[in-house]
Amino acid sequence: MKRDGRTLDHATLEEFRRLALRRVREGEKPADVVKSLGMNRTSIYRWLKAAAGRGRGGRALASRPATGRPTKLSAVQQRQVFRWINGRDPRQYGLDFGLWTRQIAATLIEQKFGVTLGLTAVGRLLARLGLTPQKPLQRAYQRDPEAIERWQRETYPGIAAAARQSGAEIYFWDESGFRADTVHGKTWARKGQTPVVQRPGRRQSISAASAVNAKGGFWFATYEGALTAELFIELLKAMMRGRKQPLHLVVDGLPAHKKANVREYIASTKGRLSMHVLPGYAPDLNPDELVWSHVKRTGVARNPLRAGEKLGLRVEQQLHSVQKNRRLVRSFFEAPSVAYISDC
Repeated sequence: MKRDGRTLDHATLEEFRRLALRRVREGEKPADVVKSLGMNRTSIYRWLKAAAGRGRGGRALASRPATGRPTKLSAVQQRQVFRWINGRDPRQYGLDFGLWTRQIAATLIEQKFGVTLGLTAVGRLLARLGLTPQKPLQRAYQRDPEAIERWQRETYPGIAAAARQSGAEIYFWDESGFRADTVHGKTWARKGQTPVVQRPGRRQSISAASAVNAKGGFWFATYEGALTAELFIELLKAMMRGRKQPLHLVVDGLPAHKKANVREYIASTKGRLSMHVLPGYAPDLNPDELVWSHVKRTGVARNPLRAGEKLGLRVEQQLHSVQKNRRLVRSFFEAPSVAYISDC
């Protein structure tokens, strides 16, 4: 049986070359040597010719390191890796292990981007992204890969087709909370001296809901406390006020979204508002998640409130700036995890 040299590692192939050269120099016929080694006949003559070069000998048969620039991830792909890992579980992406390791991260990068990275390179990447190995808390949940695939290949395309037929828009909805004493990111300080960030004396918190559209549309509202079905209905009414086009709204499975009174309100709109629920434990399918990631990364967590400043006002100002930047809003739909979304 002939061996394919391309399937052998460099060290093994080098050993074959040196063994073949030694046996020919000891008097064996080249044809007999390659036959016994199971190699291609032309290979040994190529090796002999290389070794016969002036001043080269056996050194000509040494394996050379692979050439070419190392494969790298783009800035967009690196941000996507951060979103995969930050607060998520590998099992949410169909992997079998519940903890992030360099090998698990490398596997997901290869699956999603077709890029192979060594463990050292993955470790450097994670460090650059501000991720460190930590002991996790345990949380039970289920993620259904079949439901996710069905959503991407059947359910959402059906929603998009219905929207095009009726002239409706599709928005993705999500909620998030903000605290004035939350700090994201790192700051520089002398080695061994942990810096201290002063927090406001009185804790402030605010919640917000937003909805985002692939063409750059953005709607938001702030509120206090937890989201109830009654509050959700009021927010939906505010969003629908003055709208001329029908609306398909995609939400997650929060219980408040699925209450009977919510369904009754939607039915009362007589087709002007339709609601669709994402598969469970699949926040990566919702581009509005990326809005909150951006807002928290660039907002009050990076620039703490001044004395007397109100958190609610600061959050509203930042969301207004997002609303005015349609290019930024459209960029939230460029992440690979939401590439299934058509421009509706």
